[in-house]
Amino acid sequence: MALTPMMKQYVEIKETCKDCIIFYRLGDFYEMFFEDAEIAARELELVLTGRDCGLEKRAPMCGVPFHASSMYIGRLVSRGYKVAIVEQLEDPSKAKGLVKRGVVKIYTPGTYSDTSFLEESKNNYILTLGVNNNKCTLVFADVSTGEFNVTSFDYDESILISEASKYSPKELLVMDSIDDKVINIIKERIELTLTKRTSDIFNINEEKLIKHFGQSVLEGIDSTAKLIICGALNYIIETQKESLNHINKINFYSVDNYLSIDINSRRNLELTETLKDKSKKGSLLWVLDKTSTAMGARQLRKWIERPLINKDSINRRLDAVEELYNNLAVREDLREALKDIYDIERLVGKISSKNVNAKELISLKNSLGRIPEIKNLLKDINSELLKDLYSNLDELKDVYDLLDKSISNSPAITLKEGNIIKAGYNEDIDTLREAKENGRIWIANLESKEREETGIKSLKVSYNKVFGYYIEVTKTNLQLVPTDRYIRKQTLANAERYITEELKVMEEKILGAEEKLISLEYDTFIYIREKVEHEIERMQKSALVLSTLDVLASLATVALENNYVKPVVTGDYEIDIIEGRHPVIEKLLSNGQFVSNNTILDEKQSFMLITGPNMGGKSTYMRQIALISVMAQMGSFIPASSGKIGICDKIFTRIGASDDLASGKSTFMVEMWEVANILNNVTDKSLVLLDEVGRGTSTFDGLSIAWAVIEHLTKNKNAKCKTLFATHYHELTQLEQSLDGFKNYYVGVKKIDDELIFMHKILEGKEDQSYGIEVAKLAGLPKSVVERSREILESLEGKKSVNAYNVSYDEVSVTEDETKEVEESKESSYLSDNNSMTQITFESLEKDNLISTLKEIDIVSMTPMDSMNMLYKLVNEARKL
Repeated sequence: MALTPMMKQYVEIKETCKDCIIFYRLGDFYEMFFEDAEIAARELELVLTGRDCGLEKRAPMCGVPFHASSMYIGRLVSRGYKVAIVEQLEDPSKAKGLVKRGVVKIYTPGTYSDTSFLEESKNNYILTLGVNNNKCTLVFADVSTGEFNVTSFDYDESILISEASKYSPKELLVMDSIDDKVINIIKERIELTLTKRTSDIFNINEEKLIKHFGQSVLEGIDSTAKLIICGALNYIIETQKESLNHINKINFYSVDNYLSIDINSRRNLELTETLKDKSKKGSLLWVLDKTSTAMGARQLRKWIERPLINKDSINRRLDAVEELYNNLAVREDLREALKDIYDIERLVGKISSKNVNAKELISLKNSLGRIPEIKNLLKDINSELLKDLYSNLDELKDVYDLLDKSISNSPAITLKEGNIIKAGYNEDIDTLREAKENGRIWIANLESKEREETGIKSLKVSYNKVFGYYIEVTKTNLQLVPTDRYIRKQTLANAERYITEELKVMEEKILGAEEKLISLEYDTFIYIREKVEHEIERMQKSALVLSTLDVLASLATVALENNYVKPVVTGDYEIDIIEGRHPVIEKLLSNGQFVSNNTILDEKQSFMLITGPNMGGKSTYMRQIALISVMAQMGSFIPASSGKIGICDKIFTRIGASDDLASGKSTFMVEMWEVANILNNVTDKSLVLLDEVGRGTSTFDGLSIAWAVIEHLTKNKNAKCKTLFATHYHELTQLEQSLDGFKNYYVGVKKIDDELIFMHKILEGKEDQSYGIEVAKLAGLPKSVVERSREILESLEGKKSVNAYNVSYDEVSVTEDETKEVEESKESSYLSDNNSMTQITFESLEKDNLISTLKEIDIVSMTPMDSMNMLYKLVNEARKL
């Protein structure tokens, strides 16, 4: 058996888009068949039916109405699927045999540009990746805005993941020959859709590059970069089925241009979303976002994700924020004007993709109409950056005037309905519109005229798309119908419909005028759209200025509302913060509840060891130092009474850990992987936050690892960075006597009547207690457990511990007896820092346990085999004593 012609056509098209779900147009529906239908039915909750296809079994089938298809496409794309739209490519009335069909658009997660499904405040990136001769090139493109970023670097896994995490791409495009190891590095850390393509996409075409981006695009880039850029561009054109004019500029950048924050540190610092539930609230972005436009919200996210490391660029931003901070009138008027600015970046993308409607052009016009007011607000500004923005802000008056005189202020939604061109713009449109209107007036007058002449008071003149205009008479009045003039057209149950020669002539005039009017209005709209499209680069330039102004005004507003100060940003090593606060935590607490702290990290004091109980605020304190550094380097004021920030090149954090079960890594393995990444990539200009390193293993192992890490970060010249190290290993405080730059600090705690009061103050010195049992009591552990814990602690504190060791920088010396004790008790009796209890092996406790076990044995109910096993176990336990 063979497939029917239609199904054969479907299968042939499917072969060209194997990784897509085919939306195959049949009448007023998009139909899906075979496996595509099964997937769509499951994902979209559609009814799965079948269709004869020429084979023995019917083809699985489901469909969606074409007028509602965008909703279904959006749902599929958001779940990682690709959708290919197959339309008729010829007029069915003129086609011979089966109507020719083809793919007119492909929607993919990384190239999707439908603003109704995209988040306003987020870009939608596709990452194109290439590795050749140990050189890595990344292209991050956003089809909805025209952004096209390119960077190249010597291949390094940590840099690759760090860069990818900045952009959070929805799709990864690679050559099918690339090493799967490289792909998995990204896929394991970022949720995205993978697209592999052959050399039909990845081929260097310098002529196309020059045509699209200009002659300068070829300057200073190697063949690998050209190949990956061409691959990204070709894929975008293939999916969009046209060359997009708004993708017209390549932003080449170096990874060294921005503060490097690896993917783990980004998550730990919660820059743009919380670690717990991925929500914006509770993140740094949530605190800083007072933007008025979607463009500004996206730009603010970029500033947070990519802080600067150039001192002059940072201070230009800070000076601009300071001026808006001090100038209330300009700042508030600017924010108010920006509220009326539509998303020009994505509007430009719609214009370029020929997908813009008349209402959206009116939104563009209204946005452009506010630019002169915004520019006027900046005319007397003093800061260097604001002056540059003023100079670069194109008012686009010619575009505004064109739209103002051509597009109706209340146009129809669709372009094939008419009523989109304003009266007075096109003389032919005005003439046709007048003829159509006069015809309708004649029709309206016809009803009263016919009622009077026939005496039929219920006579109606109506219209429908099937029969056109007609006169309707109820059957009770048929005897009054003038048969010499009325021609029967349709019979209904209770009425007859007629036409007259006069009505027929007028109908042709009206419908002819209406058809011509709709066609002419559509052609005129296309002409206007093309004229606007020629000014895309100018609109993009102004959109960038407006989004930057929006971010600066937002940062100034947040600084004023939250009592932030302008930091002094230098190229020095030092970080000196007076009364620093955590920008997020203080917003979540009631006013005045957050306790501020000072911080000094300089050449003399580069390493802060922080001890103290859990819940005391160690992690919050460390995070706030990193967040304050990020804020300063992105150009924001900081939560402090004063701050001097020496620019960091990298920020690393190792705060908290969780099992990575998917890759088979335990908590401790994840912790060690993160620490290794830090030690292998840190420089003397980095900021490092380490929280409880070594807690995931035995006490002696963990202490040894923490000790060695501290030595590396203080002794190694190239790794002597600014470090905050929180720990419960109090033995480490003794290193202050032997390590340069090492300083002890602790979290202040008061104990009153067996109750802990957390001061949340970071004080110089050391704390010899962890107060773990008191914290456990606060957490609600049963009273009996808390009391038993104290008994065990007192017993343990009576034994030898690492505190008895003679600690020196060069070596750890122990007595022969103590060495023997450690060897005989590898399962040590210490409480591990993850609050779980290890086996207690001291003699007195073991005797108690053995006696307790013997008392609980039910000899009567035990089988002989159970008895032997129990006896064997008890003998082994006794031998240990």
